[in-house]
Amino acid sequence: MLSAYTELLATWLRARFANSDRGASLVEYALLVALIAVVCVIAIQILGSNASTSFSKTGSGLTVAG
Repeated sequence: MLSAYTELLATWLRARFANSDRGASLVEYALLVALIAVVCVIAIQILGSNASTSFSKTGSGLTVAG
């Protein structure tokens, strides 16, 4: 599904800036930004899950002093 959006964006950008070399660079930068965003979202999900598991284990290991 993300690929379809990326293709749509790339097609639109090519049509919008087809007459200049600057447009080609803009498409490349847009694709790079999209790729970086996807990698960041995946990394945050993985790290968030690992942090949650770690905090849960630490919390279970603590005893309540009463």
